[in-house]
Amino acid sequence: MNTRLHLIVVILFSIGLFGMALASRGNDTSSKAEITYSKDIAPILERNCVVCHRPNDIAPMSLMTYEEVLPFARMMRESVVQRKMPPWHADPAVGEFTNDARLTDSDIAIIDAWVKNGTKKGEAKNLSSASDLTPGWHITPDVVLTVPEYLVSKTAQDDYEYIYVPTNFTEDKWIQAAEVLPGDRRVVHHATVSVIDQSEVAKHLEEHSKNDAGEDKYHYRTGKVLHLRPDAPVIDDGCSAPDGGGIPGESSGYLNIVPAIYLPGHLAETRPPGYALRIPAGSSLQFQIHYSNHHGLDVKDRTSIGLVFAREPVKHEIGQYEIWNNMFLIPPNDDNHRVTSCFTLPKEVIAVAYTAHMHFRGKSMMTKAIYPDGREEVLLNVPHYDFRWQETYFLKKQFLLPKGTKLMAVAYFDNSKNNVQNPDPSKAVRWGEPSDEEMMGFWLQFADPQLVAEKSPVTRK
Repeated sequence: MNTRLHLIVVILFSIGLFGMALASRGNDTSSKAEITYSKDIAPILERNCVVCHRPNDIAPMSLMTYEEVLPFARMMRESVVQRKMPPWHADPAVGEFTNDARLTDSDIAIIDAWVKNGTKKGEAKNLSSASDLTPGWHITPDVVLTVPEYLVSKTAQDDYEYIYVPTNFTEDKWIQAAEVLPGDRRVVHHATVSVIDQSEVAKHLEEHSKNDAGEDKYHYRTGKVLHLRPDAPVIDDGCSAPDGGGIPGESSGYLNIVPAIYLPGHLAETRPPGYALRIPAGSSLQFQIHYSNHHGLDVKDRTSIGLVFAREPVKHEIGQYEIWNNMFLIPPNDDNHRVTSCFTLPKEVIAVAYTAHMHFRGKSMMTKAIYPDGREEVLLNVPHYDFRWQETYFLKKQFLLPKGTKLMAVAYFDNSKNNVQNPDPSKAVRWGEPSDEEMMGFWLQFADPQLVAEKSPVTRK
């Protein structure tokens, strides 16, 4: 074979090998395991979504089966790719939280590819086991306490009811987790459950039965809701005022013992191991329930709270500071109105969880700690607040806030027509219990640094 012919043969042989390599690579690609619902998608939904997307729960549709998922597959893909779902409103650059609901980039890519490639079902044998969540609950309660049946009249557009339920506990109980379950989600807008000494119940009942309950020179009442008087002093920058934004002469912050709350989108509150809330023997629970009935029908409600008792020795006792500005005024058509509140911690505490609370005009809230040595640290930033989905953010790592630390919350409100949730941009807005008025509050769930075992019974009380 001459040299030229040999060269041609070598070139053709090389081309053949290259073509075979390409074909082989193509075959590798085509032989990759395809993404299916049963093998890939169902486990992601089980881990992250069906806690809400199940029958008769918070979400508007169930996503527990292939048949339920398929009609919403494209919507689901768009929502997760744009990170609208699962809902999570805290700035990911500030703090780490145990209940962070965000999907991983890998999970998003899998859902994206599944929808783009035909939403294949796959084999049933690959399906994970069905959710073992207790129907209606996101925890498995040890005890459930329920309000007596309450008739929510079709005329009850905005009513605050105070209902007291005795615990009948014969000994102190330590609560690791708790959840408020609305009896009828159509009419229960929110509910706050607080621990009340049994001896105080009669006084509370008498107070709330008065037509002018809570009224003073700063407040007035219409029906069963309280409002700030239009002519009350305006204090937008609470941090520049002696009371931090509270009612003049009253502190902006106060202590409350709250096992759980229900707000739109709010799930169970689960404290870290070794941290628990104490309900003293013989206590009652105050259910403050905001009823809002827009269905034109009388509705019966029986809202409940489920409690999970601590399974291991409790080291630290939980409490909560609620910090408010109650004196602001948001002008009509203002799309970026700033309101602040400040509160100085009267003792050292361990930070456990945060909650930001506003109504429909709420736009954003940032809370920072200003330490006694002058150092500042952002604790929570909610850049896109949404009244329709309100989380409590539980810290992965608890930490000490020294006595004398100032907590400063800075909120912005959008009272313009660009806010699609705004009830009325032409209205000047002040503090009020109805949803179409406003609130501005930051809640710090904290723990006492002193070990429970070192406290005397008198100290615990």
